Amino acid sequence: MDAINDAIDLEPPRFEERKSFLLAGLVGRYNTRRIEGIPAQWGRFGPYIGKVPGQVAPATYGVCFNFDGAGNMDYLCGVEISGDAALSEPLAELRIAERRYAVFRHRDDLSKIRLTWRAIFGQWAPTSGYTLATAPQLEVYTDGVEIWIPLEG
Repeated sequence: MDAINDAIDLEPPRFEERKSFLLAGLVGRYNTRRIEGIPAQWGRFGPYIGKVPGQVAPATYGVCFNFDGAGNMDYLCGVEISGDAALSEPLAELRIAERRYAVFRHRDDLSKIRLTWRAIFGQWAPTSGYTLATAPQLEVYTDGVEIWIPLEG
């Protein structure tokens, strides 16, 4: 992609406090520059949606976590579950700690979500005055798409 086609109009975020919650889903390991496998991971997870033991809501989540210094991360596509769910392979659990978030709405085609991520970290974060937390970053899929960026304090 070239810089001209990479522009996105990033709306100001809203800020949310979220209590701790538990997710269940499929996990894959990616390099942040090579995430082409994520749509296929969602394709593998699709048949589980609505059938995950203990699922508490219809929302789905994409979670970027476990970053290392080489640009690698884990990505979970999943759903929220109750704490007493009995899961079996290949599903994994991930607890998200209580935290404050900057929440950005992605209004473009889902295939362009990476542009919203770039705008958040390239435009908003450096000038926002907020300190980003080293914690899972969330994509929340409900009636739209939101990106939840964890904040310190």
